[in-house]
Amino acid sequence: MTDQPQGPINQWKTLDKDLNRFAQLEQATAFVAQPMVAISVSILFILVSALGAVVFAGASSSTMIIVVAAAFGGYMALNIGANDVANNMGPAVGANALTMGGALIIAAIFETLGALVAGGDVVSTISGGIVSPQSVADPDTFIWAMMSALIAAALWLNLATWLGAPVSTTHSIVGGVMGAGIAAAGFGAVNWPTMGNIAASWVISPILGGVIAALFLAFIKAYINDVPDKIGAARRWVPVLIGVMAGSFAAYLAVKGLKRLIDISLGQALLAGLVIGLAATFLTRPLIRRQSEGMENRKKSLKALFALPLIASAALLSFAHGANDVANAVGPLAAIVHAVQEHEAGSSVSIPLWVMAIGAMGISFGLILFGPKLIRLVGAEITKLNAMRAYCVALSAAITVIVASWLGLPVSSTHIAVGGVFGVGFYREWDAERKARKNGIQKGKPVAPEERSRRKLVRRTHVLTIGAAWVVTVPATALLSAIVFFGLRLIG
Repeated sequence: MTDQPQGPINQWKTLDKDLNRFAQLEQATAFVAQPMVAISVSILFILVSALGAVVFAGASSSTMIIVVAAAFGGYMALNIGANDVANNMGPAVGANALTMGGALIIAAIFETLGALVAGGDVVSTISGGIVSPQSVADPDTFIWAMMSALIAAALWLNLATWLGAPVSTTHSIVGGVMGAGIAAAGFGAVNWPTMGNIAASWVISPILGGVIAALFLAFIKAYINDVPDKIGAARRWVPVLIGVMAGSFAAYLAVKGLKRLIDISLGQALLAGLVIGLAATFLTRPLIRRQSEGMENRKKSLKALFALPLIASAALLSFAHGANDVANAVGPLAAIVHAVQEHEAGSSVSIPLWVMAIGAMGISFGLILFGPKLIRLVGAEITKLNAMRAYCVALSAAITVIVASWLGLPVSSTHIAVGGVFGVGFYREWDAERKARKNGIQKGKPVAPEERSRRKLVRRTHVLTIGAAWVVTVPATALLSAIVFFGLRLIG
């Protein structure tokens, strides 16, 4: 018998190979297109920000300066969304209380609401007395200084996001203003005692946030997780923890996030927080009892009781961040607009609504387009989080700000949140080591060094990378701002 022709079969095999090549090409194109889409949308937003400046600032001989400043203001806002907001949403995503998509939507909504509803309408253009106003009293010098600070802070945030390091927006702006001030008027223009307080916050913020988060986790383990009747303990203590959260956030928002709407003292804010906390405790007690009915008496069941409060805390943190930090971010832009239009360097200026809108919308776009990278890092890559651990981090963020305000200490919300994640992870390490040592003593077998190493629950590489980025932020932005200032003066 003669062999049948193989032509059609070979043609099908060739076609399959070609289709596979096309599929691989499509996958590669999609992989490349995703970042290209994000970059394209970012460029479009920056152009829209510049166009908005043309519309709202009006036509004049100096409008171009405002247009350029608005473009860099939009770029700055995008980078804040990509870097700073991850601290609010990372723990909730890492604990699987929220999907990445849900976190991005909630954060974008509450960041925008916080900025537009409760965002400060007046901002200190010299960042709280970092640079003497007399040293940059000349309007032209002032404009170049604020432009340099804006560009330097935005570039640094972009680099930090690329490196995977959550850093402080406020510290970036402060460093930028300091560097431009030194370039404009020398080292004597800087208020060094104030800078010393800011440097102290590098240590105070993460340590205070970490200690408070670890204490709450220790409480939960001692009084809920490790008792025989876990469900009964949860019914007793979870409403109390929700009340602490509600009271803390009420005081937090009053002190840090609602300054534009309500002018109250720290004592009044604490009293309001106490009332709201007690009310929340009594109102949630029957809800927790109903939710816990039929649950198995084990640790895994308890995590569901913390999921909804964790989502609420993440939303409130985003609202407070939008209300408090957006003004800091667009402060240099508002200062430039004021200096151009009024021909004077103001130490404190009002923020036009269109400038605040650039900040709010830019943060939302930056979060959606570039935020997932740091959200995953904060929520899952530093240490493993569940709903209870993430809840401790959120509680720590609110309480630490209240304690720091009472003590008059400068703190960074970014450092507090990440410090809380570190605190939870290091407490788990210590607790695991303690239990292993106790079991080893009981069995007459000491813990081997390799076993001790295996029990490390916090990734040291992230600790070193993030810690280094925190320390470098102010000097790096100061140096970059000084370079940009001299460049702008040369061009101008």
